[in-house]
This record gives sequence, structure tokens and C-alpha cells, in this order.
Amino acid sequence: MRVKFILPALTEARGRSWRPVKYSLFPPLGLATLAGYLDAGDEAVIIDEHVEPLELNDAPDLVAIEAYITSAGRSYEIADFYRKAGSYVVMGGLHVTSVPDEALLHADSVVLGPAEEAWPRFLSDFREGRASRVYHSSERTLAGLPEIRRDLIKKRNYLVPNSIVVSRGCPHSCDFCYKDNFFRDGKSFYTYTVDQALAEIGALKGRHLFFLDDNIFGDRRFASGLFSGMRGMRRIWQGAATVGSVLDGDLLDLAVASGLRSLFIGFESLDQAGMLLHGKNHNRVEEYQKAIKALHSRGVMINASFVFGLDSDTAGVFDSTVDWAVANGLETATFHILTPYPGTGVFNRYSAEGRILHRDWDLYDTRHVVFRHASMSRETIEAGYRRAYEKFYMWKNICRSAASKDVLFDKIRHFVYTGCWKKFDPAWGLIINMKRLNMAIPPLEHILEGKAH
Repeated sequence: MRVKFILPALTEARGRSWRPVKYSLFPPLGLATLAGYLDAGDEAVIIDEHVEPLELNDAPDLVAIEAYITSAGRSYEIADFYRKAGSYVVMGGLHVTSVPDEALLHADSVVLGPAEEAWPRFLSDFREGRASRVYHSSERTLAGLPEIRRDLIKKRNYLVPNSIVVSRGCPHSCDFCYKDNFFRDGKSFYTYTVDQALAEIGALKGRHLFFLDDNIFGDRRFASGLFSGMRGMRRIWQGAATVGSVLDGDLLDLAVASGLRSLFIGFESLDQAGMLLHGKNHNRVEEYQKAIKALHSRGVMINASFVFGLDSDTAGVFDSTVDWAVANGLETATFHILTPYPGTGVFNRYSAEGRILHRDWDLYDTRHVVFRHASMSRETIEAGYRRAYEKFYMWKNICRSAASKDVLFDKIRHFVYTGCWKKFDPAWGLIINMKRLNMAIPPLEHILEGKAH
């Protein structure tokens, strides 16, 4: 059987010869995981449109497409082409799970929710010629997963080929997050066994790892075992966690000793009341600076995430958020406009209130306003969002933020890391087009190496 796995390009990355490096960070591990369920005699290929062109000149037996909201239109185009060519098309992913009836207009079958249990059932039925239209995830476990087909990943096209996922979901519930819809009808957070995770890490070459888990600290017992087992592996790694989880000093010390050097933290807002309206009860604004100090004092850099457009936000939120982020020495920041994804609590609420402006999924990219805000216009929010990025990454603010560090090495590392990330897009574009992003891995490892305080 010939199988083609496809990750269609997101809106911003489509049709551009010079793309931001963020679209070439990580390989499509989800598709490589599904490929692990194929039989030994099957032929498989993974095409990621963010790093290579998709040639529409074949007709595989099976085409599997992973769709996100801003790649939905492109995903449907590809699905329609292959169905006309005689291929069987199956689709899955966050967007498909949110709007299965829409996806079924273009696919022969859809897999809803995490696919580890539903996908092999689909494969078995497909081989026997009796595939159903819809497959729902039922059993939630990561036990007995086959080996991920990393041999199908073109590593030289990615800055972080050693990405890894050792859990699914998140223990928290925010109404603007896809999680509750994607993991409905079952466990919404579960992990590998520690031994399973350590074995996968041990098989990866190179020092640098990036955990793509929503919250690598989400299960304290698992995280403690994982970090303890990684000590002595000489790894350096990045990941994501919540504000509250890094206040567990003992667990954070274990993480740093195992190689933690950079962490994505979803601060989201400086307005406690605004976050409570969206179910982000685990974020406590009064703990933010304590969490920042806990990380920085241990030599861990922070990539902070902020969301603009909560109902309580006013026109001053953009500048005040950036000023706070710079003053607290955050190395990088990711800004978003609140986007009510279909199937989420906030989408359902805004729909009932008549506040959803349209369903042009290409614009549901966290860079455009797609709902009616309580007090601000679309133009005000979008202009403020753009200004926040420009202001945070101004050279003078990069210098101010770096200067806030106590240790000279941390000042230098902050300046180099932040500057390279946002100020040298033409250089990144050249490296991406040369298909040699692996050239940047040794310098990245050197910057991250740092000194554990």
C-alpha cells in the first residue's frame, strides 16, 4: 500500500518564498507517529508544505491529511484533488475534530480526537475495504505505541528535528483552548511511562531537545521521574509549562539539572479578572514575577505568551503589557489576538451572543479580529497587536531587557538569542531556502548551553 501523509501550509506560510523561521522549527511528529502503524511492506512519504512543495502528480492508495484551522482551505483543496485522482482521503487534526461535517464534504473518512487508538482501527478497516466515515478516539493511552517513523522526516529542513512529545493534552481548561473539544469523551491529559519517554530520548542523536507537550510539568510524578532519569544524559532542552508549575522549586531544580534552558510560559494577561472569565483560574498575576525570578535565577530563559482582546481589555493593554514584559527581562514574547476557535467554549458563547463576525478560517490566525469586542474596534486591536510586536523587539528594548539580568553571561545570551530570533529574517530565509537549517543547530545549542545557576 502506498500512503502519503500531508501537512498543508498555514495561511501565512502559503505561497511565500521567504517564510518566518517559526514555520520550519519542528517536523510533523503526529504524522510520523501515524506512519509507525503501517505494515512493513507499505510505502510511505511525509510532505510538510512549510518546508517543501507538494507535487500533485500522483495517486497513492491512501492520503492522510492533518488540518489546522488556517490550513483548512488548503487541506480541502488537496483532499478534493486526490479524491478525483482516485485516492482514498482520510483527514484528522484539531480543525477536523471541531467541524467534522465540514471536513466530510472533502474526505472519505475523518478521525476525531487523538488518533493513537482510532487510527489503527481505521487502517484495519481500510485494508479490508470497509472503512467507516467517522472514527472517534475512545481509549486514551500511550502504552504500546509503535516506533515513530523519524526516518520519513527530512531533518535538514528543521531547526529542531529532535522535537518530542511525551504526553497528550493539559490538566487545565481554558475556554479559548482547543483541548476540551479535541479530548472530549475521555481523558484530557495522560503521559508516557517514564521508561518509555527515556527510551525515546535516548534514541535521539544530538544534545538539543524540544518537548512539544502543552505542559511538561503537568503531572508532577511523571515529570519528576523524567527529569531524574535525564540527569547524566548531557541534554539541553526547551519546553512549555504553566506559571504555577514552575513555583515548585524542587521540581524546577530537577528540570534544570536535567538540561532545561528555555521555557514557554502562557502568562496570557496581566488582568486577573479577564482571565477568570475565560477559565484560566490557574494563572495568578501576583505569582508572575516570582515565577520569572525562579526561572531567571536558575539560568532558564522565558518565551512568554500574551493574548489581547479579552473583554476587560482596553486600548492601553498593548503598551502596558510590552512595558511589563521588557521590565521583567523576558527573552522572547509571542503575542496573539484572542481567537474563538470552533468547538471551544468562547466560540460557543460568542456565537450565542451574535459576536462572531465571520467564519473565514484563513483569518482565524490570532493576527486578525474575528469577533466583536466589548469596547474596542477591530482596527484598534489589530493595530495594537502589531505595535506590541514592533515595540517589544525594538533594539532599545532588547538592550533594556537584557540589561536587567544580574549575570553578565545572561545579559549577552539574552541579547544574542532575542536578536537572532526576530532581527535577522533575511538570513533565516536564506538558510531555509538552502534546505540547511541543520547548520544553525550547533550555534543554537551553544547559546542555550548557558550556565545553570
